[in-house]
Amino acid sequence: MTQQSDATSADSLTVNVDLAERSYDIQICSDQLTAVGSSVAGWLDQRLGASSTQQSTLVVTDRNVLAHANVVRGSLEAVGFRVELAELEPGEKTKSLSVISGLYERMVEMQADRRTVVVAVGGGVIGDASGFLAATYNRGVPFVQVPTTLLADVDSSVGGKVGVNLAAAKNLIGSFYQPLGVFIDTAVLSTLPDRDYRSGLAEVVKYGVILDADFFEFLEQNVDGINAREPAVLRRIIARSCELKAHVVKEDEYERTGLRAVLNYGHTYAHAFEALAGYGELMHGEAVSVGMLYASRLAEKRGLIDAAMTARQRTLLEQIGVMTALPDPAVFSTDDILSKMRLDKKTVSGQLRFILPTKMGHVTTFTDVPESDVTAVVDEFAGR
Repeated sequence: MTQQSDATSADSLTVNVDLAERSYDIQICSDQLTAVGSSVAGWLDQRLGASSTQQSTLVVTDRNVLAHANVVRGSLEAVGFRVELAELEPGEKTKSLSVISGLYERMVEMQADRRTVVVAVGGGVIGDASGFLAATYNRGVPFVQVPTTLLADVDSSVGGKVGVNLAAAKNLIGSFYQPLGVFIDTAVLSTLPDRDYRSGLAEVVKYGVILDADFFEFLEQNVDGINAREPAVLRRIIARSCELKAHVVKEDEYERTGLRAVLNYGHTYAHAFEALAGYGELMHGEAVSVGMLYASRLAEKRGLIDAAMTARQRTLLEQIGVMTALPDPAVFSTDDILSKMRLDKKTVSGQLRFILPTKMGHVTTFTDVPESDVTAVVDEFAGR
């Protein structure tokens, strides 16, 4: 549950991800990035009984958020950590085995051991790549997320999914690896480019559609605060999004029961769009936003919802400035989209799997969707 933190001001919230011995906290605050070192030291002591004094740490970041990474570095050094910093190139191409190989060599050079902490300061790409590094070096070292994008705040930094891309598909190489903790400071979002910020909002809207009708209504009622990036509104929407995802992760950490699949609403279409456009051309949240509308329209065609529910999603997404249509949907052939969908990790024995809404705040997994319905939606949006 979301709680006000006892350790900081009333402007801080804490969400606990309850996973028995792998449980961890997500701290959500504003203008407190200099306190991250104390939090990491506390998590390290709590989980491993280790002191931060002279403990080695690798901060992994990219040049777009180097200023934030340097604040984190200084905060870690202030509580006794020995810190090195690895600056990677921004973008999806960083999520590759070749980049990870270079980071392995860096860990060897710094004589990393099993208490060396990898701290990811950046968006989802940095978090996924750093997490994969931490999960696989020396069979696992401690890992901390300091996300700097809204998308990473509410999605990729929560739940322990880490990995890298192959040319054929996104995130095919990866693992489930939970962090020591997640430290979210809404102040870093003030420097986030508008397109990145809007992209992250798609995942926030998704949580309302799939799990919480009241939260969706809250978003509708706070459009102005969302667009203005008001700290209090941001803390509220980040905390609730994290809380909803934490509940799902607790119940289905390794995606074995099917519950965690609900988080993939819109993603079957979205991952196909991302792959066909070339990783990085479409932002993940942009693809998810469009994918949600495709999936909602598919639900309409199957008689699960009425057109008003799709329209409600579209209206909110448009009001908060999120992409609702591909720049040129006709450029992707229907056959190419289907081919990419069949490679998706959500496909089971060659059968496409879709997460479709049945009402606001509730979705269901379907494995019996005819490809003719899937292609009809694609053709409709492409004007074919």
